[in-house]
This record gives sequence, structure tokens and C-alpha cells, in this order.
Amino acid sequence: MTGSYILYIFTATMAKQKFYVVWQGVNPGVYGSWDECKAQVSGFENARYKSFESREEADKAFSENPWKHFTSRKNKRTEEILPSEIIKESLAVDAACSGNPGKMEYRGVFVADKVEIFRSAVYEDGTNNIGEFLAIVHALALLKQKNSSLPIYSDSVNAIKWIQKKKCNTKLERTPHNAPIFELIARAEKWLETNTYPNKLMKWETGQWGEIPADFGRK
Repeated sequence: MTGSYILYIFTATMAKQKFYVVWQGVNPGVYGSWDECKAQVSGFENARYKSFESREEADKAFSENPWKHFTSRKNKRTEEILPSEIIKESLAVDAACSGNPGKMEYRGVFVADKVEIFRSAVYEDGTNNIGEFLAIVHALALLKQKNSSLPIYSDSVNAIKWIQKKKCNTKLERTPHNAPIFELIARAEKWLETNTYPNKLMKWETGQWGEIPADFGRK
């Protein structure tokens, strides 16, 4: 009786084991302790991981898109104001360019909570349409790597058409300053020629829904 009681007290006071999912780290996977998880993410740039209460939950989460598992109270408010027509489980991409041509960059965010998923470097002598095109290809390649069929929103009609034609139909002239951009374009076009994808490309209706979630807010 005494032994059983002691065992009960010991079991009840033990810290409940958690399981850790590492989506981005040295070796992505599911780990049974924080020390194991920490070894995979410590010092790893853009590491993405989260703890779960059971192995079953962790295994399921590891097989899913990681971004759906990152929410907060602030993010829930964001979800509440999204129009019902919008697919929240999606990525949105956008580009910014100061001048035409000018300093160009692009990024992608998870629509439900506006968590930034990727952001490019800043490139000289680019255009907004090129940035939009590269952003879509970046999103497609990333989602294919993650085996994800999430849809992608863009507010650029031109960029979506270019993706469909697998060709960045820019009139921008190549210069020593923007050579890195043209190298990215060549890589993006090659990716489109050699890959297929299940992701649906959709036009973000700015007039109805406001600025796309990936907007840089510099207007």
C-alpha cells in the first residue's frame, strides 16, 4: 500500500513529457526532449520548431504545414477581420520597389496570421513586376520542398500571367547593377520549366479586401 502510494505521488508530480517538432533545423523530425530539440535548432538560422503534448500530435504536426501551428492572441484578431472569401490557409506574396527601376525586394507571409515566411535581399535596378514574379516562384519552390499544396495570393496580374507562360516578360535592360536580378530570373524560369506544382495561384482583390497581407506598407 505504502509503495503504491509513493509511486502515485511520484508519477503525479513528474513533469509531463513534451514532444518537439523541428520543421527547420539541423535534422528535422520529432524529438522527445528539449535537449534533443535544442541541439537541432540552436544557432540554426530561421529555425522553426514547437512543442506538443503527445507524440501523436507531434507526428501529425510534423507532416503538416508548420505555419498553421504558429498563432497568438494578436494573430487571432487578424483572422477575425479577414473576409470570409479569403482562404486563410494560404501564402501571400508581394514586392516593393523604390523607383522604376529602383531598389527591389519581395517577401511571402502566411495569410492567417501574417507571419513572414521568407524575404529576399534588396536588389539594385529592379522593377515591381519582376519582384512579384520572383516572389511567386520562390513561394512555389518553397511549398514544393515542404510537400505543401497551399494556394498562393498575388495582387499582380502581370506576374501571374508570367508564371503561367513560364517567362518573365520584362522590358528592363540588363546592366552591371541588376545582373543579380537577371540571374534570379533565369533560375526562376528554369524552375518553372522543369517543375510542376499543385498550388493554385489566385489574384488578391485589393479593391474588396484591402492591401495584400504581404504588402510592405510603404505607399
